[in-house]
Amino acid sequence: MTVSESESDEPGGSGTTSAVPRGSGGVALTDAAREVFAERGYHGASIRDVAKRAGLSLSALYYWHSGKQELLAALLEDGVNDYFRTCESALRTTEADPASRLCALVRATVDYRVRRRVDSTIAAQEFRNLEQPHAQRLVTLRESATRLWQDIIDEGVRDDVFRCAYPRDARRAIQAACNAIAQWYAPDGDVEPGELAERYVSIALRIVDRAPQVHDRRKASAPPRGSTADPAP
Repeated sequence: MTVSESESDEPGGSGTTSAVPRGSGGVALTDAAREVFAERGYHGASIRDVAKRAGLSLSALYYWHSGKQELLAALLEDGVNDYFRTCESALRTTEADPASRLCALVRATVDYRVRRRVDSTIAAQEFRNLEQPHAQRLVTLRESATRLWQDIIDEGVRDDVFRCAYPRDARRAIQAACNAIAQWYAPDGDVEPGELAERYVSIALRIVDRAPQVHDRRKASAPPRGSTADPAP
């Protein structure tokens, strides 16, 4: 559909994508696209389906986006940007050592996958339907996330904090485990998000084989209480 001359300089009229739509109409469209894509898939959904779900006319939809491809790109980019905001917030408030940073990153990722389960599922299933240049933008963002994880793990290995022999495989395993939460987590299940995050922190630290901390090593080497063993010379 051709955008009318009166709409040509409105948001989205140029064919550009806004990852965070402006105004209530844009938010309504993003929410509607999320629901429709989740229910029917990208190819099963039509632009009319999205407009109808949002309670807007087609002309109002084209006010914001040039078509279904832009809607998908905006939805996925918004999700990735929210993930980065979540991670950055967590990392700003933690200690600088690699173990603390890895724990913060795991907690942030679990939080995101729980909060945005639908978005995570859509991203996993529909990314392949993104066309250029949208696909390359998402690839670049995903590569940035991978580097964030890998840099922390590599630093831990260099500092002898993590003893895993295969840092890249460790990163893949932790990321895959955290990302898969969106596929099975149920809000009405038997584990709260906070408890789930701590479980995954424990799993992640085992995967990277975190070295015992100083006080842990001292505790492990101390004789049991009441032991009659001779003290070390």
